[in-house]
Amino acid sequence: MKFLLKAIFLLTFSISFSQSKSIDVKVEQLLKKMTLEEKIGQLNQNTDDWNPTGPLIVNANKETDIIAGMIGSMLNVNGIVRTRKYQELAMQSRLKIPLLFGLDVIHGYKTTFPIPLAEAASWDLLAIEQSARIAATEASASGIHWTFAPMVDIARDPRWGRVMEGAGEDTYLGTKIAFARVKGFQGKLGDLNSVMACAKHFAAYGAAVGGREYNSVDLSDRTLWEVYLPPFKAAVDAGAATFMNAFNDINGIPATANKHIQRDILKGKWNFKGFVISDWGSIAELVTHGYSKNDKEAAYSAITAGSDMDMESNTYRNNLAQLVKEKKVSIATIDDAVKRILRKKFELGLFDDPYRYCNKDRQDAALSNPEHSRVAREIAAKSIVLLKNSPSTLGQGILPLSNQTKTIAFIGPMVKPKRINHGFWAVNLKEIDSTYIVSQWEGLENKVGKSTKLLYAKGCDIEGTNKSGFQEALDIANQSDVVIVSIGERFDMSGESKSRSNIHLPGVQEDLIKELQKTGKPIVVLINAGRPLVFNWTADNMPTIVYTWWLGSEAGNAIADVLFGDYNPSGKLPMTFPREEGQIPIYYNHFNTGRPSINEEKLYKSSYIDLQNTPKFPFGYGLSYTTFNYSNLKLSKTKIKADETIEVSVDISNSGKYEGEEVVQLYIHDKYATLIRPILELKDFQKIKLGVGETKTIKFVIDNQKLSFYNEKLQFKSEEGEFDLMIGASSADIRLNSSFELVK
Repeated sequence: MKFLLKAIFLLTFSISFSQSKSIDVKVEQLLKKMTLEEKIGQLNQNTDDWNPTGPLIVNANKETDIIAGMIGSMLNVNGIVRTRKYQELAMQSRLKIPLLFGLDVIHGYKTTFPIPLAEAASWDLLAIEQSARIAATEASASGIHWTFAPMVDIARDPRWGRVMEGAGEDTYLGTKIAFARVKGFQGKLGDLNSVMACAKHFAAYGAAVGGREYNSVDLSDRTLWEVYLPPFKAAVDAGAATFMNAFNDINGIPATANKHIQRDILKGKWNFKGFVISDWGSIAELVTHGYSKNDKEAAYSAITAGSDMDMESNTYRNNLAQLVKEKKVSIATIDDAVKRILRKKFELGLFDDPYRYCNKDRQDAALSNPEHSRVAREIAAKSIVLLKNSPSTLGQGILPLSNQTKTIAFIGPMVKPKRINHGFWAVNLKEIDSTYIVSQWEGLENKVGKSTKLLYAKGCDIEGTNKSGFQEALDIANQSDVVIVSIGERFDMSGESKSRSNIHLPGVQEDLIKELQKTGKPIVVLINAGRPLVFNWTADNMPTIVYTWWLGSEAGNAIADVLFGDYNPSGKLPMTFPREEGQIPIYYNHFNTGRPSINEEKLYKSSYIDLQNTPKFPFGYGLSYTTFNYSNLKLSKTKIKADETIEVSVDISNSGKYEGEEVVQLYIHDKYATLIRPILELKDFQKIKLGVGETKTIKFVIDNQKLSFYNEKLQFKSEEGEFDLMIGASSADIRLNSSFELVK
């Protein structure tokens, strides 16, 4: 058997190597036929003029450019009719090099899944990979070859609008999710249900100063390597076909022109074989940065730094040929970029059949698959975080609601609208508002029986000061047994270019809740948002709070599933929730300092005089309808050498009344080192499902990788010393502790 397995492996490797070699030969043969202008054309990406659902009217100049081989890729082209039309133009070019079609398929195509930050709250890597796989299946069936996702930026500042697009604040969790998303989108590149992934934004975009979009980033090399780069390395390891560079500068050098991160790290140290695309217009923006004198210098800086494709600025198209003629840019540099792009077109099978992604039967089947909606509903439920469910006078939380509830008042500006449930970055399909989205009202209607009466009042708008709807809301609340209030931010208040200095609940929504409290009715608050919000009065005074984020096309059904206990919430926060904006940036894995805030005896300590240091809700936090006990923590050894491992085991028991899932989190603390280390760091987690009364023993492995960090010389190494080991339900809810030592 051993020899058979070895033979199979060698045969598979041989075929893969042969295919790779064959593509390399084809790329070289094609490259020799190309003029300089045709090569530069492959480096140029243009848009479909922002009319994805209207009639296809191709700009005459663009049509001429495609036929002349001056455009290598298009973005914002949507659907097989449009992609085929553009591809037919490319097939009229001299060398018939097919176009690549890219689109921002961020959290679903037709079937919309929770925004990525919400999915991260599920801590369910298989579910996250599955949602990306379905998105790829639907997008590829609609003629798309390439998605500009996943965003793998670590984000510690909820003022930054694009936190909705990533996995939150933690590097370990973000790294695992980056790998899962890339694998989900790509599968095996070249399969018809696969799209190229694009890891973005390279690099450190999430560290923008002040949480302000497009702003500068100023950080140490150690922080860059330890906090912000690992998810990108995971994307490379997962086989990401493309990278997108960031709008920001890093320590004074714009990422688009940053040779160190693109050539030295990405294409050098990490041996990345795909290609790098600029973000929209970012090459031309090198002039605005004050880094380049003009577009010509910008083109020089970007191409020499390793940016292979120019998205929409036409800077390469207008300047590269002259730079080559002046011998400022070598033809070898141009050829390297072109080969990287051509290779992906060959891997996608576009040279064999440029229309292979343009099949109406496949598109119709993919976009009407009921299984996709079922999975979206399941993942949406997994993404919901139960923040509070305080016991009532009856001794238990309001949730889950009983099917015997006679009258429910459903109040708030989020109850009946549909489009808002998609959140930001939803693909623009004509029918989407009326056909594909389950509103929160519809979800509740679908759930309750005929014996339950539903009452509705909007109450107020999301923004503004108008309280004229309060009385209607109070009237129906007084008629009900339970009040559900759905509030939050508008779907387009988070996302790109949606930074907010004030992340409190907007408008008079919290005033509405204050008035409803006076009715004395049991109240459940649903908070819809693309980021952590500040809602202190609600958090302190409302007994039951459910953070629903933006959950996608099955939002209404998923919320109803959780409210009535058909799904027991299991989400955990992937970002820390601050008490006030003045705490930001706030994250769990900070340093202790020489005068930590927890030292009650000292007057002079690292703390505010007008605000607690602790967050409102900590990283990793989330409740369930059941309870879990942690016990019997065991370490296989308490001293190890660098080439050894420790097996950690712990028993988790469901001690409550409902079947449920728990995310068991493992943290460590390096007690002393040549560089100070965070107070705790997530190093592993497992999500497990337990029946009532059931106990499971789960195991973790601590190895040298988990104990290593980037030292002063940027060497990734461990150091001998003592380590605390913590197992818990969140970063602030450590249930069991132990320690071990790393020795020579």
